[in-house]
Amino acid sequence: MSVQQQQKVAIVTGASQGIGAGVVAAYRKLGYAVVAVSRTIGASDDPDVIAVRGDVADRETAERAVAAAVERYGRVDTLVNNAGVFVAKPFTDYTVDDYAAVTAVNLDGFFHITQLAVERMLERGGGHVVTITTSLVDNPDSRVPSVLASLTKGGLQAATRSLAIEYATRGVRVNAVSPGTIKTPMHPAETHEALAALHPVGRMGEPGDIVDAVVFLENAPFVTGEILHVDGGMSAGH
Repeated sequence: MSVQQQQKVAIVTGASQGIGAGVVAAYRKLGYAVVAVSRTIGASDDPDVIAVRGDVADRETAERAVAAAVERYGRVDTLVNNAGVFVAKPFTDYTVDDYAAVTAVNLDGFFHITQLAVERMLERGGGHVVTITTSLVDNPDSRVPSVLASLTKGGLQAATRSLAIEYATRGVRVNAVSPGTIKTPMHPAETHEALAALHPVGRMGEPGDIVDAVVFLENAPFVTGEILHVDGGMSAGH
């Protein structure tokens, strides 16, 4: 086995900015090679970061990402499903296009790449899937009407537990991180004060808070089926 094929590999979706870019950097610090997937990503100067440009909703993108990992490194060890779309609107204001866009990225994107990555993990006898969801699944808030987030990310939390049990004896762990509102380019600066007030601790989260949670789960071999809330207390109450 070559040195390259001994190096662990993580695939990260939504990898070009915010939480995803932080996750890529964290896995490189852990010594992993990374396949970084995004619609807007450019080539990396780091030879152990393979950029795959494409829409995660398309199975072809998932196929290219997994193939890139297998062709260069012979393996897939971890998948971080970070790509996501969030549209907050009153329920009756959602358009058919809103529904199509959110379900395509959040559900189709999860299904295609997770299925292909888990196949590779099972061949090797182990691996880890981490999916980024939202604390609104467990703690709906009338100030942030967002049923499409709950519909899709709630499904991902249920799927996380289901897959964790399905593969518990086969070495594949499956977990999720459930964030509060995080300071990323998704949220304009003028909204930060209002968003901070949604959290019992009175501030928004930082991308590093979510990255740290992903790294914790990566290094926690006895943890599977966990929905780890990193949300400034939102899921505990108001």
